[in-house]
Amino acid sequence: MSRAAGIAAVFAVAASSGFPVAWMVWASLRPEAALFDAEGAAGGFGFGHYAALFADRDFWRPLRNSIIVAGSTTSLCLLVGSGCAWALARLPLPGRRAILGGVLAVAMLPPISIVSPLYLALRRVGLIDTYPGLVLPYLSFALPLTVWFLVPYFRQLPAQVEEAAMIDGASRFRAFRTVTLPLAAPGLVTTAILTFVYCWNEFLFALAFTLGAERQTVPVAIALFRGQHRVPWGEVLAAAVVCTAPLAGLVAALQKRVIRGLTVGAVEG
Repeated sequence: MSRAAGIAAVFAVAASSGFPVAWMVWASLRPEAALFDAEGAAGGFGFGHYAALFADRDFWRPLRNSIIVAGSTTSLCLLVGSGCAWALARLPLPGRRAILGGVLAVAMLPPISIVSPLYLALRRVGLIDTYPGLVLPYLSFALPLTVWFLVPYFRQLPAQVEEAAMIDGASRFRAFRTVTLPLAAPGLVTTAILTFVYCWNEFLFALAFTLGAERQTVPVAIALFRGQHRVPWGEVLAAAVVCTAPLAGLVAALQKRVIRGLTVGAVEG
């Protein structure tokens, strides 16, 4: 492929990816009549849909719920998953490949297949419509992916730096905490972003394990905007912009670490 063709392909991909987002932002600022009725096409721009989103629908609440649930799940995944991944990458454990295969198999299970037993288990212990009742099911899928992402990253880090720290008197855990984790920062940041995005967008568990608006997350809240006879597309689009903007900003701010984490972690599978 020539250089010109490569540049054209990059621009084509960027345009095809960016156009829906740009249209979503544009449409969220337009009156609904201007979107679906040719007679309203001359309408202006405004923030009416955003005002209605927060004033009438109290959209702060699902945003808060999503931040709490996704943030808690991501923190637990990094806390537990980094230690598990390091052990699988460093320690001479028997059957490491089988363990990794089992971890991936758990992550590949369709969530719908375990909704019913999870609901019964959570109801028995009184966790339906609670934050832990969402975080625990999210962990069942996010934690295996965290381990799977981090194992190859820890493998490519030189073991000599940990050995040098232990020769200087540090315990194996202290060497892991003070030497390995700082070196693995790009991989941890990349994994944290991917985990957070997965939890932020998760819909099935959030719908099944919440009973009302008090614990609903953003995807469920947006899905329930629809009325019996009307879909408030302006508010739906405004909500989509509001919940997409923080993720886009986070990825843009940390893009160098994300790219480094993805490329370095892919050196060894």
